[in-house]
Amino acid sequence: MTDDHTDVQQFFTARAADWDARFPDDGPKFAAAVAEMGLRPGDTVLDAGCGTGRALPHLRVAVGPEGTVLGADLTPAMLAAAVRAGRQRSGTLLLTDVARLPLRDGVLDGVFGAGLVSHLPRPADDLRELARAVRPGGRLALFHPVGRAALAARQGRCLTGDDLRAEPNLRPLLAEAGWDMVRYADEDERFLALAVRRG
Repeated sequence: MTDDHTDVQQFFTARAADWDARFPDDGPKFAAAVAEMGLRPGDTVLDAGCGTGRALPHLRVAVGPEGTVLGADLTPAMLAAAVRAGRQRSGTLLLTDVARLPLRDGVLDGVFGAGLVSHLPRPADDLRELARAVRPGGRLALFHPVGRAALAARQGRCLTGDDLRAEPNLRPLLAEAGWDMVRYADEDERFLALAVRRG
């Protein structure tokens, strides 16, 4: 891994053991966000920055037993927590950088990213790499179980104009990377931006 990831790995390594216990009620929000992606049985989907794999069971339900679910994360401790939780039964776990995926062009039908954008060191390049691995017409869901204002309040900070997840910032960022945003919701109870891979 590059130096760009040192802070991210340290942050999540320190929190991996009790990550799920800190957010015990988020499951239905993950399920609803996955449902809005419009995945179909047999699809191939990546949970980018999967952490402890909380989305993997919901992605498995969406694509069915004939589909393929991948979970990629660069923090070994988070993937170990996913295994302890039994979530490797829902998909294949990959210790890898989502900015350099070991996947062929256009092999994915969709990408799910919970809390992903704020941890990407080069957001435009990294979102472009996700687009490379997704077929034209495939979906990207950028999700967080609370909205931007609620998250800022939880972290004791104020929202600023340079927040990448603000719609005026996120829409052109996605467009530059090959995605067209088709839905944007920033509510107290969730953040969800859905985008489609341009052909």
